[in-house]
Amino acid sequence: MGETRARRREGGGRAGRAARPADVAAPAILTRQIPTYELMGEEGLAAIEGAADQILQEIGIDFRGDEEALRLWREAGADVQGERVRFPRGLVRGIIQASTPRQFKQHARNPERTVIIGGDHVVFSPAYGSPFVRDLDGGRRYGTLEDFEAFVKLAYASPWLNHSGGTICEPVDIPVSTRHLDMVYAHLRYSDKPFMGSVTIPERAADSIAMAKLAFGEDFVDQNCVILGNINVNSPLVYDSAMTGALRAYAAANQCTVVVPFILGGAMGPVTTTGAIAQALAEAMVGVALTQLVRPGAPVIFGNFLSSMSLKSGAPTFGMPEPTLGYMVVGQLARRLGAPLRLGGSLTASKVADAQSAQESSDSLMASMLSGANFILHAAGWLEGGLTMGYEKFIIDCDHVGMMHVLMKGLATDDNALALDAFREVGVGKHFLGCAHTLSNYRTAFYDAEMADNDSFEQWAEAGSLSSEARAARRCKEILAAYEAPPIDPAVDEALREFVARRKADLPEAWY
Repeated sequence: MGETRARRREGGGRAGRAARPADVAAPAILTRQIPTYELMGEEGLAAIEGAADQILQEIGIDFRGDEEALRLWREAGADVQGERVRFPRGLVRGIIQASTPRQFKQHARNPERTVIIGGDHVVFSPAYGSPFVRDLDGGRRYGTLEDFEAFVKLAYASPWLNHSGGTICEPVDIPVSTRHLDMVYAHLRYSDKPFMGSVTIPERAADSIAMAKLAFGEDFVDQNCVILGNINVNSPLVYDSAMTGALRAYAAANQCTVVVPFILGGAMGPVTTTGAIAQALAEAMVGVALTQLVRPGAPVIFGNFLSSMSLKSGAPTFGMPEPTLGYMVVGQLARRLGAPLRLGGSLTASKVADAQSAQESSDSLMASMLSGANFILHAAGWLEGGLTMGYEKFIIDCDHVGMMHVLMKGLATDDNALALDAFREVGVGKHFLGCAHTLSNYRTAFYDAEMADNDSFEQWAEAGSLSSEARAARRCKEILAAYEAPPIDPAVDEALREFVARRKADLPEAWY
């Protein structure tokens, strides 16, 4: 008996299954088979669109430090006074609808991992931008290049994430002036999924695009999207030259920008969710339209980051009902506009992967799913309002994203799904466990959550009484230990390394 129990602890049951590489394969191109939630009627949507138009016409948006953007708007028919731009009603929407692609492909280094963004398709990407990382062994600490590379490898290994992401965490152990080179190289070398480049200043955007051209070929990049850049609006109603310069660099190269207002209700926008939606619509439309002024037909994603905050402390809050309602309406507005939609993913204010993070992340991700998001950033790893990237949280979130894959498929109604043969075989008053229909479907009938423990209390205790966070920590180490880099053309790898070395030699070392 003792030997049997020891064998079970070492390699049997759920622990043994979790220790092996997941025998699952998910398609890179995911297609939604379930409807979106249409929360608001025509009258309400028209009222919000009217308010957005009024904001643009009466108040306007500042474009600070970017004369080229001001020139483009002036020539397009906007009213430009200094750095303030006001837009005649219908101008911005007309520019967008004239040339913005409703969907497009982002090509991956491995063609089998190419994704479609827009339409009924959904892309899941890791969290983005955290200066800190956290795991059970080391606690909360500043992120390093080693951490960044580890998260790229984890995203590559996940069957549920079909995108490598961008600045998964900030590698603060290397200079700001050159770290974008190491991050883009890591995405290209340690993964073959689609990825995001740098946007912090236009020159770093240009470097990111140049590296993509080395990997894919200059002519191919000119005609195809291979890299994304995440552009944040300085809400309320301001675009700075760093963001518009990066936006113009990506659009001119026919690469995709993700235009995202960042609005915390009560701080960067009004406390009323409807007013914040109108602001988000106005800000995002202007950025989307600017890409089309630079290069008509350039791929672009209409983004939104709308969240609530504690008006007692000023801290951002996540997984709350107001942003959920906001996401659903933003989804409707994006579909009316005709642009692909980016929303947030597994968002939480919790510092650790606990019950709070589970509730907030689940509600946030489900809101994006119901809203019809095409590109879901922050799908895995987000902690502490985005300040921290959690290793264990990443593993738990990926498992949850796998559930969303199944949810998107909806329900079949073919002969196998209706299971009439099973009823004929089993009859009345008997169980279905051993019937032919069950045996032929048992591997795929239900999602088998890797991080959930469904054993008895005694089995759970015997296996070490591990929490979900502890199980995720173990699984994370197993994945990284088993990681194997995807193949890359040696000539391409050499060209990338030479580019990185040359640019590092040219750039002064700067930590700001």
